Amino acid sequence: MDKKEAKKKICETIDDNYDKIINYAKDIWENPELGFKEERTSKKLQEFFDDLGLTYEKNLAKTGVKANLKGKESNIKIGILGELDAVICRDHPDSDVETGAVHACGHHAQQAVMLATAIGLIESGMMNELYGDVSFIGVPAEEYIELEYRQHLKDEGEIEFFGGKQELIRLGVFDDIDMAAMIHLNAETPERVIKLAPGTNGFLGKTVCYKGKEAHAGAAPHQGINALNAAMLGLMGINAQRETFKDEDYIRVHPIITKGGDMVNNVPSEVTIESYVRGRTVKAIKEANKKVNMALEGGAHSVGAEVKINEIPGYLPLKSNKKLNDLYSTNAKNLVGDNKVEWESFSSASSDMGDISQLIPAIHPFIGGVEGKAHSRNFKVVDEEMAYVLPGKVMAMMIVDLLWDNAAEAKKIKKEYTPVYKNKEEYIKEWNEIINKD
Repeated sequence: MDKKEAKKKICETIDDNYDKIINYAKDIWENPELGFKEERTSKKLQEFFDDLGLTYEKNLAKTGVKANLKGKESNIKIGILGELDAVICRDHPDSDVETGAVHACGHHAQQAVMLATAIGLIESGMMNELYGDVSFIGVPAEEYIELEYRQHLKDEGEIEFFGGKQELIRLGVFDDIDMAAMIHLNAETPERVIKLAPGTNGFLGKTVCYKGKEAHAGAAPHQGINALNAAMLGLMGINAQRETFKDEDYIRVHPIITKGGDMVNNVPSEVTIESYVRGRTVKAIKEANKKVNMALEGGAHSVGAEVKINEIPGYLPLKSNKKLNDLYSTNAKNLVGDNKVEWESFSSASSDMGDISQLIPAIHPFIGGVEGKAHSRNFKVVDEEMAYVLPGKVMAMMIVDLLWDNAAEAKKIKKEYTPVYKNKEEYIKEWNEIINKD
């Protein structure tokens, strides 16, 4: 059997399981869960792995799952990832009535694509022709939200990092993975298009707490120190810095006030803020963050308040591996046509896939079949085959290319890749230095 025949058989196998893949995606869409809380989602994924006869590890970083699939020989191991968590958008008609959770991020599709890939490789019998292994990894908590809850988990010793892939790196889940791939739905792209991006922003997370002094807001405001005024001045200071951010650094700073006071009749004595500082490089993030902190501190000094800034590891910039992207592109063109595969410019969004890409070769293609803005009330899949099935075929065919002929292509990519961090210890040290810079 040659590669072309192997790929054909894999795609036919995925088509034979079309309904199973679609039904899984719909089930996850209808039952969204937030990061580090994806208990039901994790169990559904485990059930699917059970049906495929895969052995797996569970409860990784609370809810993560890693299933391993052996090839003819174990020369290399490829990780295929799918994120488990949803976002909060209470205005979405399909959001959970209690939590506000909804997969307006498209992570349910990532899981479906990962499982389509697994089905194609396993049930076609083609793993017996491949000289490497594949791991299918359900990753918790990609969306960087509910920071107070995650800080509580950290304080309790349940996690160290706020992102799921970061936690899995720390726990050694990626120690045996040589390269990794996953997809992401591309918002406002209903047509059948696959987009390949060279990279995305990274970011640093932060929580900010202003402390003032309470007083009666009507009778004696002069006896208080208004923490909300301090916060507003700090935010105005950030805005005043925006003109100094260089265009090529793709800096984005977007704070929210999570607590603005206790009651309207009191001078606010405590105000809290959450924010990201995004940028194209770690250096750019550090430089912008210094300016942001000066502004936040200046707001406190202006009214005599106190401020505590807590830096939290965010995500590193994504550096997509060009050779993996080229392989994905070639296979995608065979399914959707040359004119339906596009190369995108750099994206100012962020993903913890960036952290993976700094350790091993990785890609993160964007997939069409979706209407509406990301994380919004009108986000929805309008082409189920495009969103859930076709990218799985492309992923499986790429794996055939990588692991065919004694895994020669995968070995070449691994050999030519120069990691930013040689191991997880260097990676963790870098984050510690970023957040403890002062």
